[in-house]
Amino acid sequence: MHSNLSLFIKKNKNRIWALGLTIPIIGSAAGCGASSAELPQESPEKILSSEEVKLSYEAPTQIPRILIDQVGYDIDSEKAVVFSEEGLSGNFYVCELETGIPVYTGTILKGQGHFTDLKEEGSYYIYTDEVGESYSFSIKEDIYGEVFNRACKKYYINRCGLALSENYAGENAHSACHTTMAKLQEDPDTQIDVSGGWHMDEQARRDTKLGSRIAENLLLAYEMNPDPFSDESGIPESGNGIPDILDEVRYEVEWLLKMQDAKTGGEYGAAVTDSTNGADLFAAPVFVTPTDLEATVSFAAAAARFSYIYQQYDAEFATTCLKAADRAWTCYLNNQKPIENTASFEAAAQLYRATGAENYHQVLEQFFEKSDFDSLFDTDENIFMGGVTYLSINKAVDVERCTALMKLLMKRSEQIASDASKSPYLVTDAESSGRFDRMLDDMRCLTITDHIIYNHEYTTIIENHAHFLMGMNPDAINFISDDTERTYETAGTTGVLGDPESDALFIFMLSVII
Repeated sequence: MHSNLSLFIKKNKNRIWALGLTIPIIGSAAGCGASSAELPQESPEKILSSEEVKLSYEAPTQIPRILIDQVGYDIDSEKAVVFSEEGLSGNFYVCELETGIPVYTGTILKGQGHFTDLKEEGSYYIYTDEVGESYSFSIKEDIYGEVFNRACKKYYINRCGLALSENYAGENAHSACHTTMAKLQEDPDTQIDVSGGWHMDEQARRDTKLGSRIAENLLLAYEMNPDPFSDESGIPESGNGIPDILDEVRYEVEWLLKMQDAKTGGEYGAAVTDSTNGADLFAAPVFVTPTDLEATVSFAAAAARFSYIYQQYDAEFATTCLKAADRAWTCYLNNQKPIENTASFEAAAQLYRATGAENYHQVLEQFFEKSDFDSLFDTDENIFMGGVTYLSINKAVDVERCTALMKLLMKRSEQIASDASKSPYLVTDAESSGRFDRMLDDMRCLTITDHIIYNHEYTTIIENHAHFLMGMNPDAINFISDDTERTYETAGTTGVLGDPESDALFIFMLSVII
């Protein structure tokens, strides 16, 4: 344990940030350090009485210049802190929150500090003489377990068509919503049952393309790292012998099946809540948008992936999903050539893995032969996801294709690592504020690579991105949870977990470090 008695006496529980705040002094007309003769003379009619002067004494929000993960650090993980004060050097101190006693002394180097050797569980903050102190944080085993569980449970909270009890949903409990028949937008006389699925926004919209994409990310996260996904997260299905995340995805898939047109196999685009007449959002009528080719091929991919994973738990339902995926694929082929849309590459990869049928493999080969395939792997979501799926196929595949895909994956991951190393915040996109699309996509890529070829450097980079999202960023905002000193509510956003797609990618990256 490192100690610093003078520092302890100076601070002793009085947690004050040295932030360089300039406070104007309001004094006499002459002011301080100047005589009345030296001040600009105003004509009498321009002088305001004290009753007319409106003064605001509201202090601006002060942001620490010592940036940490407000949730905290795992006992055995790399522990980093970022100092936003330029040119800062010397020592920093990790102090116990309750007593103010410094327990660790580290060195500031190039705006960063490390205290990995501190492994004692507890609550702390970081202090320097020059810039004051950080927000508080914890060090403990499985520090992200609660956050991970909360992120997974968000989908239960977003369930539509189901009454959420206080036992499972707490303050988010509500009666069943949107259980009445919905009307087709193109034919209001036709009514269909589209209850279920996940609300995607505050208007209770349920989107099939987005739902399919989210389901795919959650399923791939589970495939890459199944151990963190328990059967006891606190949802009604907990304890049924199936990981809760698969129960959650099944709830969405059951809704996606309802959204498939019985005649064509096409997928309706969305179930939209119509609250234009001022109706209660949960009781408002719902209309269903027309079938959409993008939604159809996205559903084919998600349903096929789910079928492949779910076979071991419920073979009958898994088969139902695979048949629905094939029908959606056929509908898509009847309206568009596969090579015209990269989404068909992703769907074909899933269907080939699930069935081994040659017609799907032929579509894959068409894309592999494209001259710009390598660049698409870096920039196109569908090509990337389809390529990763191809690497996991246990049926006949082209070994040279797999080798080429691995090289592309490694090349992209090395670029991500390089970009992160150049950032003072140790991340790939430090300018993000509220939207973290690129950062989360990068971490998904790194997580996948880390799963295939374990690399301690990659794990550390993923941890640093988690730290960034939970407070080690320029705004010192925790964008994940709402129970620390400065959170996303400060920025007027719903946070990462409030966006279902971002939440899925956050779960993806967190699954590899817990």
